[in-house]
Amino acid sequence: MKSKTPKDSLTVQTQVVLPNDTNVMGNLFGGRLLQWMDIVASISAHRHSRRVVVTASVNNVSFNNPINHASIVTLESKVSRAFSSSMEVFIDVWVEDHVSGKKIKCNEAIYTFVAVDQNGSPLPVPELIPETNEEKDRYEGALLRRQLSLILSGKMKAEDASELKALFLPKNNS
Repeated sequence: MKSKTPKDSLTVQTQVVLPNDTNVMGNLFGGRLLQWMDIVASISAHRHSRRVVVTASVNNVSFNNPINHASIVTLESKVSRAFSSSMEVFIDVWVEDHVSGKKIKCNEAIYTFVAVDQNGSPLPVPELIPETNEEKDRYEGALLRRQLSLILSGKMKAEDASELKALFLPKNNS
């Protein structure tokens, strides 16, 4: 299986926030944004794996700024790391200023997808080779996030989380 880079999975989607997308405050419903994120992230995971993919988890969502009615919203997603059958996908959400056209980052999220066959069994995915500094940082962080998630779900023992332990335990100077 040929390795891929994050740019191979880049997916960009632009939406206009319509009245039926907003709450009583005139801001985009969080659930609508989650839906848009899930769609764009699943396309990135599919582009990386060229397999049917399913959402395994929503690892983090940061609603940093409200998104107002009539806003132009752009979601950009890329695979940040691939494991044996799962892929972490990072989504950045931008709002475009109507006058200047400048994009301001307002939200981000991290989703995990698994490639599956017709019976729902996991399938292998290609290795990911990060290129930019941001991609390298996200790639490195993905292993820590994965180990923490596995510990919290009871699928990994804390003593087996070598990368996490390295953050908290002093190094042996032997």
